[in-house]
Amino acid sequence: MSEKPWLDAYPPGVPAEIDPDQHRSLIAFLESRFEQFADRAAFTNRNSTLTFADVDRLSRAMAAYLQAIPGLGRGDRVAVMMPNLLQTPITLFAVLRAGMVVVNVNPLYTARELEHQLNDSGARVIVVLENFADTVMRALPHTDVERVIVTTVGDHFPLLERVATNFVVRHVKKLVPKWDIPDAAAYRDVLAEGEWHTYERPDVGPDDIAFLQYTGGTTGVAKGAELTHRNMLANTLQAAAWARPFFSVERGVVITPLPLYHVYSLTANLFCFVELGGHDVLITDPRDMRGFVAELKKRPFAFMTGVNTLFNALLHAPGLDEVDFSSLRVCMGGGMAVHRDVAERWQAATGVAIAQGYGLTEASPIVTANPLDQTAFNGSVGVPLPSTDVAIFDDHGQRLGPGEIGEICAKGPQVMAGYWQRPEETEKVFYPDGWLRTGDLGRMDDQGYVFIEDRKKDVIVVSGFKVYPNEVEDVVAAHPGVLEAAAVGVPDEQSGEVVKLFVVRKDPALTEQEVIAHCRRNLTGYKIPQHVEFIGELPKSNVGKVLRRELKSAAASTAA
Repeated sequence: MSEKPWLDAYPPGVPAEIDPDQHRSLIAFLESRFEQFADRAAFTNRNSTLTFADVDRLSRAMAAYLQAIPGLGRGDRVAVMMPNLLQTPITLFAVLRAGMVVVNVNPLYTARELEHQLNDSGARVIVVLENFADTVMRALPHTDVERVIVTTVGDHFPLLERVATNFVVRHVKKLVPKWDIPDAAAYRDVLAEGEWHTYERPDVGPDDIAFLQYTGGTTGVAKGAELTHRNMLANTLQAAAWARPFFSVERGVVITPLPLYHVYSLTANLFCFVELGGHDVLITDPRDMRGFVAELKKRPFAFMTGVNTLFNALLHAPGLDEVDFSSLRVCMGGGMAVHRDVAERWQAATGVAIAQGYGLTEASPIVTANPLDQTAFNGSVGVPLPSTDVAIFDDHGQRLGPGEIGEICAKGPQVMAGYWQRPEETEKVFYPDGWLRTGDLGRMDDQGYVFIEDRKKDVIVVSGFKVYPNEVEDVVAAHPGVLEAAAVGVPDEQSGEVVKLFVVRKDPALTEQEVIAHCRRNLTGYKIPQHVEFIGELPKSNVGKVLRRELKSAAASTAA
C-alpha cells in the first residue's frame, strides 16, 4: 500500500497539492477575486443580484465604518447573526477587510447561548437581522458588546420590494418580536456612512485569526475554533481544486441552502465559489419547501450542497418533479451521514449522484470528499483532499491498517490553530506529532477511501458488541413506510445497552412490529432495536443534523 493511495482516485485536473501561501490573507484573496470577476454575478437572493464589483464596494464601505468605531481595531471580534441574505457575505467580507475576526452566531440561539458566545469570544460589535434583535436585546446587558448593527430582510431589495417585504415580515407573518436597543445602527445607514470614511487596508498575515467558529454546542459548552487566514485559504483552495474540473462560467450557478454561519457552507459554498467566480444563490429559509422549490425553478444551476435531511425533505416536496435538473453537475453532501436510500432516490429524481464528503469545524472544515465524477453513491465519505493526510488510529495512538476501525485523524494546512483560550482542550484533540483527533470512528480501505462508522460518543455497546447508529438508521430509512429515523443506546440490565429507535412515519399505519420485522431481515440480532417510538419530527441542529443527545435525554426521561 503506497503512502497516499488515494491520489490514484483523483479526477483528471485535480492536483495532489495546493499552495496555501499564494495569498498573504483572505483580504488579499478577496480583493484579487473582486477585481478578476468584477462584472460577474456573485450573489442572488430572491430577485436581487449583486456583482463582484458591488460586493467589493459595499464590503469596503462597511469595513471603513467598522474601522472608524472608536477603540475598535485589528483583531477585535465582530459577531454576525444572520441567515442567508445578501448582507451576509457583505458583512463577513467587511469584518475580514477591517482586519477583525468574524464570530459566526446561529440566529436560533437563545439569549443564554448567545450571551455565552459573545462573552467567550469577547465580541464588541454584533450585526443581527431584526428578526433576532430581541434575543440580542436580552443578552446585551451581560456582555461587553458596544455597537449593535441591525439589518432587515429587504435591505438589498429595490425600494418597493424592500418596503413590501419588510411589512410582510413584520406585520403579516409577525416574524419580528418587539425589541429596543438604544443607539442601534441601521445596516443601510452603516453602508452610507462608511462611504464617507477612508478605508485603510490592514496588515493582516496568514497566522492571524479570521474566524472564531464555535463548535461542540450539542455535546457541551461551545468552544471557539481558531481558524486562521491560512487555514481558511487552504481549505478554500482545496475545495476549489476539487471542483474546478467540473466548473464553467456558463454553468457556474450554485444553490446555497445551508446557512453561511455554518462552516460547511462558509467554505464549500461561499469562499470556494468566490475563488472560482461562481454565482451563489442564497436560500434564506430552506425549511420553507414551497419557497425553496420555487427558487430551484427560476434558473438552471450546476452545483448544490446539502445534508441528508434536506435532500430527503426535498424528495417529498411538492413540485420537485417540475424542477429542471438538466444543468446539475455536482451534488455535495456533508454535515451528517447521507443514507443510501436517500442518495439512490435523489439520483433517480435528478440524475446526479450525491458526492459525500467529511469534515469538522476544527479543519475549516473539509477533510475528505468523493471524486465529483462518481456515477453512483458508494457509502464512503471519499478520499483526502489535496495537501491533506488522513490515518486511522486505535485508542493507544497506534496507526491501524486498511479496513480496521479506529479514530479518524487528519493533518493539513486547513487544521485549526487551537481552541480560543482553551489550551487544555486544544491539547486533548491533538497527538504530539500534530494529528488532529476528530472523535469520529471510521476505516480506510486500501484505495484510500474513508468510511465513517460513527461518532465515538454515539456508539452503542450491546453485550460487548459495538452497534453503529448510522448502520441501523440506514436500514430503517429504506423501509417505504419510514420518513426519517434515528437510533440511540438506552440502558439495559442484561446487555448494558440496547438500541432504541425513534421513527417519523411516512405511512401513518406503520407499526412497531413492522419496523422490527424489517430490521430482523437486514440486521444481526444484537443490532435489532428493542424499543421503537414514533414521533412527529426528529430534533435537529441548524443545518439539519439529527441531535441524538436530545433523543437520549428523552429516552432517559421516559424510562424514569
